[in-house]
Amino acid sequence: MDTQHNTALTRALAEVPGPLPTRGVIHIAIPHTDRFTVVGNHLAQHPDLSCTAVGLAVRIQSLPQGTEISIKALAARCREGEKRIAAALHELEAHGYLQRFLHRLPGKKVATRTVFCNQPAELLRPRTRSQMPAPAPIPVPVPVPAQPSAHAPESDPKPDPEPDPEPEQAPAPPLPPAPLPVPPPPPPPPFVPLVPPPTAPKPPRPPLPQPSELTAELDRAATALLSDLRRHAPQFTLSEDDIRQLAPAVATWLERDAHPDTIRRTLTDDPPQPLRHPVKLLKHRLTALLPPPLPGARDLVVPARPRIVVTPFQTCDDCDRAFRSPTPGHCRDCREIREYRGEDVRVAA
Repeated sequence: MDTQHNTALTRALAEVPGPLPTRGVIHIAIPHTDRFTVVGNHLAQHPDLSCTAVGLAVRIQSLPQGTEISIKALAARCREGEKRIAAALHELEAHGYLQRFLHRLPGKKVATRTVFCNQPAELLRPRTRSQMPAPAPIPVPVPVPAQPSAHAPESDPKPDPEPDPEPEQAPAPPLPPAPLPVPPPPPPPPFVPLVPPPTAPKPPRPPLPQPSELTAELDRAATALLSDLRRHAPQFTLSEDDIRQLAPAVATWLERDAHPDTIRRTLTDDPPQPLRHPVKLLKHRLTALLPPPLPGARDLVVPARPRIVVTPFQTCDDCDRAFRSPTPGHCRDCREIREYRGEDVRVAA
């Protein structure tokens, strides 16, 4: 059984398109034909939801319409207890995936209904006119002309000597008021793509770091380190012009007391496959991963805390009461009594 499993895994890995990553997870994507649920990355990779809440949201989204999703019902389906399920439901409700509302039943009873939305952010966007339901047409009454009576006597074909006065016409029915025009909905917010188009201007690249003073020793050490990269990683075989261009940046690392082995591992560890532009990769890593200067001896000294002077306790010479004073003497009450009697008072500072 182990041999068959390893053979199947080897065959599946061979069918993965592109080169396999040197670290991290390897995805074997087999298309689903039935019994699957589409889950957005906004939920699967939500930064503020716990893994329990994400897994419970996927479980709820996969259940058919009308399934009971109370805490007890979910606890019967899952291995988590009711406390963890309740906490996960509170997380989903706080981020809009789960919503509850009161539904009035026939009579005076009220029930709580639960709604799960797979994309709560789409509910906040205004819908366009094509997505809004069309308003019902307003019926307009049409006046019907009066029909002649079937029993009316036939008119005499002979012309009368004097024409009869014209019959008075009935007043026309009032026209119904025209419906007020429905104001168009506000335009949707402009779509801002997260990834700029290929034709967008690219921001300028940051300049390579430069040392405060490029001495001959730093330049020689940086040149030797760049020339020696091909021994450890053959894909980083650089030309003389590239080494001359990158040497000041490497000298900045050496000036900040970075060890040559550390610089070599930082520049050559885990390069992309295939590596098409080694010089661009070295420029990016030398600039983005530049360590800060080492702190000096004075920077590592812990600042002294300010001294807090505490006034000591003294004992009153008359009543033996304790009071705070820098020098011994009498408390406040004894001083007032002595002043009233005219006796000498030892004033405490």
